[in-house]
Amino acid sequence: MIKELRALIGDDSRVVAGADIEAKFLTDTLGRLKASADALVFALTTDEVSRVMRYACENNIPVTPRGAGTNLVGSTVPLRGGIILDVSRMNRILEVDEETFTAVVEPGVVLQDFQAHVEAMGLMYPPDPGEKTATIGGNIATNAGGMRAVKYGVTRDFVRGLEVVLADGTVITAGSKNVKDASGLQLRQLFIGSEGTLCVITKCILRLVPKPETSLSVLVPFRDLRSAIRTVHAILSANANPTAVEFIERSVVELGERFTGVTFPCPEAQAYILLTFDGTAFEVRANAERVREVVMARGAIDYLPFEDPKEAAEIWKVRGCLVKAVEAVSEQEPVDLVVPINKSAEYIECVHQVEAETGMRMIAFGHAGDGNVHLCIIRGGRSDAQWKEELDRVMRSLYAKAYALGGLTSGEHGVGIAKQPYFFANSDPALLKVMRSVKTALDPKHVLNDHISYLE
Repeated sequence: MIKELRALIGDDSRVVAGADIEAKFLTDTLGRLKASADALVFALTTDEVSRVMRYACENNIPVTPRGAGTNLVGSTVPLRGGIILDVSRMNRILEVDEETFTAVVEPGVVLQDFQAHVEAMGLMYPPDPGEKTATIGGNIATNAGGMRAVKYGVTRDFVRGLEVVLADGTVITAGSKNVKDASGLQLRQLFIGSEGTLCVITKCILRLVPKPETSLSVLVPFRDLRSAIRTVHAILSANANPTAVEFIERSVVELGERFTGVTFPCPEAQAYILLTFDGTAFEVRANAERVREVVMARGAIDYLPFEDPKEAAEIWKVRGCLVKAVEAVSEQEPVDLVVPINKSAEYIECVHQVEAETGMRMIAFGHAGDGNVHLCIIRGGRSDAQWKEELDRVMRSLYAKAYALGGLTSGEHGVGIAKQPYFFANSDPALLKVMRSVKTALDPKHVLNDHISYLE
């Protein structure tokens, strides 16, 4: 296999034999799910990706596409061996078209680099997941969400078109720079969020918006989490158009403080709502004042605007590092399920009930404005066997409660390997049958990321 792949690529240094593959390419960012592969290929062009896929398909070799490897659910772990196809070196910003508010980039472009590039031009790419070192291709493969979803939407809402390589090496472009498209099936929407099971993304046409004139972050401390969560609906109903509405428990803030060295104000609070407003200076001031009246009327301890961008960045730094902050203290299982926004408070109450019943510590935070609840389930001093058994039992209970409220397995991390049992247990068999049919139609030999078993 190595000889054939090196002939296809024409550069021996970009084809690594199995025994020489670095450990980081065989896992995800948590490093707990590990596997092995026969080859690691670093592609630089669409043609190279096409040639590798054609070879793999003809020879029934499994392929695991990979970008920066920042995923949390094992989507890039090559459980069935074969070829790891790394596109992180396809990292060029090919075009920024200011007249159509679009950009064309390769999949390996890092999110924070792209955002900085377009913002220097007076534009903005709104999708803003917590992991800024993820690639654009990876964001699209998981339909990443992030803090600004409440106002702007998720990655799906900013993808105009995709060039992709199918399992047999066929190259197609789905979508374009055009705003509207009623020209047949919207295949790009099928590829977004497919976690590498249907195609390898090789080019992305993205929608941009004008960069807002100003931005303001506000921290609102509360005496308890229930009051904080229940205030979110009032904030959204106030027609103040916040960019982000996040909730954080005090217990996880303390971990974030130790991890970053940043101190949150109002330490007597048990929970916080963290908001951002953006737009013109006038509308930001007006919307922030409207929300101030709402939260103070509902029992907030204080209302703390951060006029200094550096101070705001420090507060958001704590929010952005929470999974890593928890991981630094104990092994944990990250959860990112989603419930209808009017059920967020009820679900968090269910979480605390499960915590009390099981003795399993759980730390909650997340995107209060869109119902995306993040939980860190803490291992503590449990043995391997104890952790495996108790975690599975708790996870099944948590997902069952989410689905009972109309929720779903994942809001932005994807299903991958880690969440398969819970997605499978709570999904309509007819829905899974349709997913399998689509998978088989596009990948008859099931070579692309087929270890994500709900698509087998």
